[in-house]
Amino acid sequence: MLYPLLRPLLFRLDAELAHNTTLGLLNLAHRAHLDNLMAKPIVRMPVKAMGLTFPNPVGLAAGVDKNGSSIDGLAALGFGFLEIGTVTPRPQAGNPRPRLFRVPEHQGILNRMGFNNQGVDVLLRNVQECRFKGVLGINIGKNATTPIENAADDYLTCLDKVYAYASYVTINISSPNTKNLRQLQGADELAQLLALLKGEQERLAQKHGRYVPLAVKIAPDLNDGEVADIARLLVAHGIDGVIATNTTLARDAIAGHPLAEEAGGLSGAPVRDKSTRLIAQLARELDGALPIIGVGGISSGADAVAKIEAGASLVQLYTGLIYRGPGLVEECASAIKRHFSPGVPVA
Repeated sequence: MLYPLLRPLLFRLDAELAHNTTLGLLNLAHRAHLDNLMAKPIVRMPVKAMGLTFPNPVGLAAGVDKNGSSIDGLAALGFGFLEIGTVTPRPQAGNPRPRLFRVPEHQGILNRMGFNNQGVDVLLRNVQECRFKGVLGINIGKNATTPIENAADDYLTCLDKVYAYASYVTINISSPNTKNLRQLQGADELAQLLALLKGEQERLAQKHGRYVPLAVKIAPDLNDGEVADIARLLVAHGIDGVIATNTTLARDAIAGHPLAEEAGGLSGAPVRDKSTRLIAQLARELDGALPIIGVGGISSGADAVAKIEAGASLVQLYTGLIYRGPGLVEECASAIKRHFSPGVPVA
């Protein structure tokens, strides 16, 4: 594995530059057929969720590849599925730099990227040009300049464009880095948005002759009543899945750290327990009505198993990859397989 050698060099770079450099190296390795230097073969543990079959339950979280420019390189790391985005209808630069910070003492990342992306049309060109044929989620959001009262227009535009190319579509209403976006998690706002999206999904399913599941990504900072309301609305509107959770605005896990006062969402180990607790509550509220994709602070195989035990059907990785490297994918998939299929060889 090359990552232990590359990590010290990457950590000398600005965090955002290191991120972009890593994606470039993955693309280079894939084009040179050197994928085996970065990861092991995929662990096979098929999971059925949202009407789809996932080769294994470990996926890539949205935010790593916002524009779908590195799909083939990332797919070679052994993921059971990939989620790209968040993408918006129009290109946007995002928030001013610096906007991505490592918190290595806590195995965390703090970001206020602000949905920086090249727009949905560029993402779709990249999807059409890639060779990946596995499960591909596309995460959609609203442009920063779109008033919150018109947010549904942006989600509907993106859903219409990505529908034919996605295995599932994620509705991101939980990023803390787009002004007022989390308001859409409120009961009234969410009910209106879900009704519109579900109607569009039904129209597009008829148009394309293919049903593409919808998932909603929620924040870890919700109280018990808000989680209960969201669960009720997801079921009532026939949503196919829920992703829990996005980054947190809380700073208690890094209190006293020089970066604790920086604006943005905190991910990685500092959000792990908060995310797992919310997943457990969400699982109780949903009572099996729809699957949960667990994400937030997975840095080891044990962390991945804990998310599944809390009620998730699938998990996603992001920050843990930065600190542990691509070997984390195989570690998590193997740990889940050993834990839930004891005696079954890992392969």
